[in-house]
Amino acid sequence: MSPHSTQEEFSPAVLTQLRRLQEKYAPDGQDLAAYLEGLYHAKYINYWDYIELDTLLSLQRPLTNLPDERIFIMYHQISELYFKLCLCEYEQIGDLAEPTLGEVVLRLGRINRYFDNLIDSFDVMVDGMDKQQFLDFRMALMPASGFQSVQYRMIEIASTSLENLTDKAKRQALGEASAHDYDQLLGCIYWKAGATIEASGAKALTLIEFERKYTADLVRHAEAYHDRNVWAVVQRLPEEDRHHPRLLRAMRQLDVSVNVNWPLMHFKSAVRYLQRNPTDVPATGGTNWRSYLPPKFQRRIFYPQLWTEQELADWGKSWVEQVLDEGVRA
Repeated sequence: MSPHSTQEEFSPAVLTQLRRLQEKYAPDGQDLAAYLEGLYHAKYINYWDYIELDTLLSLQRPLTNLPDERIFIMYHQISELYFKLCLCEYEQIGDLAEPTLGEVVLRLGRINRYFDNLIDSFDVMVDGMDKQQFLDFRMALMPASGFQSVQYRMIEIASTSLENLTDKAKRQALGEASAHDYDQLLGCIYWKAGATIEASGAKALTLIEFERKYTADLVRHAEAYHDRNVWAVVQRLPEEDRHHPRLLRAMRQLDVSVNVNWPLMHFKSAVRYLQRNPTDVPATGGTNWRSYLPPKFQRRIFYPQLWTEQELADWGKSWVEQVLDEGVRA
């Protein structure tokens, strides 16, 4: 085929793309013609194939015949997908060798929007299920708990210095030598206190199983984000950018969303479905959710440097008192 006939057969745009493909494959010794032949035999991509829709819709496998269990399963699956979206942003923040104010604020803004959606949608859990159905099917799920969401734990670790997630007294007892011993540091992590048997203080099976599956993964994650967590990356910004109002707003919003509003939604749901007199419904494996979930008791704060003494003292207080009052009236 002559060059002239080639020009007639292919548009300039197609020829440009063919040259680009040749430039891509040639350095690796690949035959462009073979790849093009494969493309000839390939099927068109469809929406349902691309997002694996059939697989996605088959992932709800209730353990009971109660219809509202499907709501419970799907909402938790949606939450985990949002957590994965967040972790994609944390990964890109951590990869910023020379971060800029605009890039960090952009990524934090995305994470904050994801949590806004999660928090706004939690009424699906608070008000979206029949209470008796929930109480019935929830007993079939023990000892499983949202406490066991490893992606949420990874979000926490990627947000701040590990010292803000560990018990201060226990960490000090380990000494300075433990600063990079992530296995020991995770032994002091705050969430271990949230999955203990209230009566005895022993580890609940919920925690035992979680640690068995994820401890090694979390140790690797903590090590990877030692210098890549949000706080560490922000410290690499120019001095004037570290105090920029847009950045401070984004970090404060993240702190409140993850450490106050999100756990408070879970607390609100627990009050509605699990609280009863004289004893709570034992669907949490006997864990001490009353003292673990309320932000004013937990007082987990990613960026204490960004809050006033009064704000730290009042951390989560008004929210929790409001929910407790609503629980009494319900």
